[in-house]
Amino acid sequence: MKVDVLDMKGKKVREIELPANLFEAPVNMDLMHQAYTRQMANARLGTHDTKTRGEVRGGGRKPWKQKGTGRARQGSRRAAQWVGGGRIHTPHPRSYELRMPKKMRLAALRSALSVKASEASIVVVEELNIEEPKTKLVAEALGNLVGTSTVLVLMPTKDQNYDLVMRSANNIDSAKVLLASYLNVRDILNFDKVVLPVKTIDALVAHLG
Repeated sequence: MKVDVLDMKGKKVREIELPANLFEAPVNMDLMHQAYTRQMANARLGTHDTKTRGEVRGGGRKPWKQKGTGRARQGSRRAAQWVGGGRIHTPHPRSYELRMPKKMRLAALRSALSVKASEASIVVVEELNIEEPKTKLVAEALGNLVGTSTVLVLMPTKDQNYDLVMRSANNIDSAKVLLASYLNVRDILNFDKVVLPVKTIDALVAHLG
């Protein structure tokens, strides 16, 4: 698949051939859904907790005698039916972690990239370099490249330029900067466009195979 390579002003510089194994891979919707579900589940903290009747304070004395009152027998004021009592079948700390084989995770990423490529949502830029951390510089460049669309920017390596671009994009609600090695299905699908500096393509090939 051939795409245009743009400069930071949005003008065409040349054409480039995208790797077919990454951007023209078979699209497996079930696999992408599984990867998305796994990512969302693994982000859950699982720290919610409620107290059972053995954990709430009080309730040491029997409220009234067993027989002769005409009322239902009660053993503790901290039983579940009492206000302030313990809770039954309610959440306790647990892990929501889901596992997925690495080959399946990589295949899901290739599927997601292929979906974006088929929608012409992959934007390749010759380089995305700025000299100082200014939101205005990155906002202008992204405006030239994708207009008003939300955008995921993938950087090749964690160097000084990555740090400048990331800091500059932090104040742009419609943009997110990510290392190619941290690519995930949720971010690919949640943004309208994916911006790739040319060097990032090599990083994706190394990461996804």
